[in-house]
Amino acid sequence: MKVQQFHLDFERPLVELEERIRELRIKASAGDGHAAREIIELEAKLNAMRSEVYGNLSRWHRVQVARHPKRPYSLDYINKLATDFIELHGDRGFRDDPAVVGGFATFFGHKVMFVGQQKGRNTKENIQRNFGMMHPEGYRKALRLFRLAEKFRLPIVIFIDTPGAFPGIGAEERGQAEAIARNIFEMARISVPIIITIIGEGASGGALGIGVGDTVLMMENAWYSVISPEGCAAILWRDRAEAPKAAEALKLTAPDLLELGMIDRIIPEPVGGAHTDPDKAAELLGIELRRELERFATFDESIIAKRLDKYRNMGVFDSGG
Repeated sequence: MKVQQFHLDFERPLVELEERIRELRIKASAGDGHAAREIIELEAKLNAMRSEVYGNLSRWHRVQVARHPKRPYSLDYINKLATDFIELHGDRGFRDDPAVVGGFATFFGHKVMFVGQQKGRNTKENIQRNFGMMHPEGYRKALRLFRLAEKFRLPIVIFIDTPGAFPGIGAEERGQAEAIARNIFEMARISVPIIITIIGEGASGGALGIGVGDTVLMMENAWYSVISPEGCAAILWRDRAEAPKAAEALKLTAPDLLELGMIDRIIPEPVGGAHTDPDKAAELLGIELRRELERFATFDESIIAKRLDKYRNMGVFDSGG
């Protein structure tokens, strides 16, 4: 049975070439020498084409790559990078929110607290995980884990990947805005290192509710913005089809945000995106996280003042003097 593959529109020339190579491999396995020689030529062409395509992605294309259904999620990275992961559940107030996962783990000899937003791989999982959109209890669960890490003097490693906080009536009734605001306030004053990586989508307060930290890393094909391109297009042009134009205006890619000083470093991805080689993507992410954990091997209460200064120095303002 042929497995249905998912490909983005701009990947079609690559997909056609890959399909041709697969056909030639069948012939080569049957002893066709000409097919074997053609494979070598086409593989070189494919590598060059892939580098060209992914080296010139538009902002909207990067949004699409960040949403790729095969892209690694938080638990994928945690399971590849950490040992002894013990997942913790619940906010001790209402219920557990499966849209956010977290717990104690060992990472290259460092004891850490992992917290990450989690999407699903299929319809059933996405319903369970609410497509990675946290409820108020999810933010309160995350804050409980932050406080637990602070109690045991453990650094906190956070993975952001969400299309936004859940906008349902029930979430609003249970204090969505207060939960996000409370997290921002409390995270600014937590006395252990907080290392954040935007691994996919980073939309609005849904991302910022677990996004205050000492270091903010961002994967090469992730995006981070006050609003999604579709939401922006619906407001400005009354047409969600204008999302590509909105993506350009929002400047939501990693290079844009590095230039603006909103993030500290970009984590490279395998050519073709993290979904093409999840093991390599995890390795590249692990290198940067390990560097940060070693940098914060020793810390004291001054870490709070430095974090506050980091955010006070963002942006441009006029005091009116």
